[in-house]
Amino acid sequence: KYDKPTIAMVEGYCVGGGCAISLLCDMRIATPDSRFGIPAARLGVAYATESLARLMALVGPSVAKDIMFTGRLLPADEALASGLVNQVVAAEALDATVAGIARQIAANAPLTIRHARAALDMLAGSTPRDDSRLDALYRACFDSADFREGRTAFMAKRKPVFRGA
Repeated sequence: KYDKPTIAMVEGYCVGGGCAISLLCDMRIATPDSRFGIPAARLGVAYATESLARLMALVGPSVAKDIMFTGRLLPADEALASGLVNQVVAAEALDATVAGIARQIAANAPLTIRHARAALDMLAGSTPRDDSRLDALYRACFDSADFREGRTAFMAKRKPVFRGA
């Protein structure tokens, strides 16, 4: 399993399989013209249970049922309000916004990000519960040089330089 955070950049339609791919990402950044939907009910097909679980973890059961039962397209502002997307930005700002978020994530402690991602995915039901894996990731943070660097940098009032170890 890929353990790095992923960000979906959505411009325009994000429907069906495209929506399923965006649900696999940790964050979704969209433009105002983006539209989100899963038209399975209008096509007579079933949507994968894993994708439904991800959808429900993001938007809750009521909104997930609305999306699945109606097959309608949600405009970007409604997708944002429902929690389906993290931000809506102008199309010309999409690349810079996502690059800025990626830089912000990359500047943080990799072991902490890895633990948080695994724990949040498990808590949301996106991955099977594995307490021993979570415990190992948790301990790795506190046993790391990055933990020592983070404390030292905080006390010295400087930016930390994390190495993922």
